[in-house]
Amino acid sequence: MTMRIAPDKNQPSVAIEIPLVKPLPDYDLEQMEQPTPRDIDGILVSQGFRDLVDDARGILTDLLAHPPALADGSHLVDLDLANVPHLEIAQLTGAICPGDEEVYRPGLWIVLKDTKAPAKQALNEMALEHVRLIVEAFVKRLGL
Repeated sequence: MTMRIAPDKNQPSVAIEIPLVKPLPDYDLEQMEQPTPRDIDGILVSQGFRDLVDDARGILTDLLAHPPALADGSHLVDLDLANVPHLEIAQLTGAICPGDEEVYRPGLWIVLKDTKAPAKQALNEMALEHVRLIVEAFVKRLGL
């Protein structure tokens, strides 16, 4: 099971779903696979999951303010200031992620919005690459 990055059509935003695939003992989240969505509800309201969401918000906020470098070491900001997206967190919450063979996992649901992009226009490729870099760094820093 992998994360999904789904740009919105005709909107300058993107939805990101990150299923939690391994135990996170620092958050008291041990048993990730559950047989029903109702079992995931219990995880999503736990103190450990709320702590994870709080930490996730802090890390994501930092990454939006200080995005990671591209593979060649440059930053998107260095390339073209006029087209660099100005992303903000529109939503960050828990999610019920369906898996294979009637297995469900808790996950993170994130919506990022480019506040400087035209309202009825999808994110461009540069903005989507920016999002991908941020999400990869986010997953790595949170240890997901």
